[in-house]
Amino acid sequence: MKIVYHGSFVSVPEPLTNVGRRELDFGPGFYVTTIREQAERWARRVCVIRAADTPLLSKYEFFEESLPADVRIFRLEQYNREWLDFIVSSRRGEEPWKGYDIIEGGVANDQVIDTVEDYFTGRITAEQAIGQLRFAKPTHQMCISNQNIVDKYLHFIGTEPVAKKGEQQ
Repeated sequence: MKIVYHGSFVSVPEPLTNVGRRELDFGPGFYVTTIREQAERWARRVCVIRAADTPLLSKYEFFEESLPADVRIFRLEQYNREWLDFIVSSRRGEEPWKGYDIIEGGVANDQVIDTVEDYFTGRITAEQAIGQLRFAKPTHQMCISNQNIVDKYLHFIGTEPVAKKGEQQ
């Protein structure tokens, strides 16, 4: 069992996998991370975007070791050519995430998005992009696209407020 987090402006005790946007890094699904600080940053960002007052962190137990053998998991362990091509393929609408129940890997966030965009538009080669990505701080996201997995193996623990930037808890 591992603890995972979801940052938002609302509590999410009953996550849904069919509400996400198709153009996200790993397609539609429910996104969580093992990195608490990353989820807190996302909660703050979503509050700004949505003009919401309180960033919230939902916390879950994920019983990955109990998943059936036929669950289709795709892991992108590092920022490399495979990760880069997957993200670019998603952004082109090619749906590389189809057929997977869970996809796990790094986030195409502010620290790497310029590199991804430069590669996507042809301003730099894949080799140049990989060279730049190797300096990026590791991040983590897991997209669960199978509602049955969410319902059976992701157990809600609770939600707590996230301190706004500059505040202490």
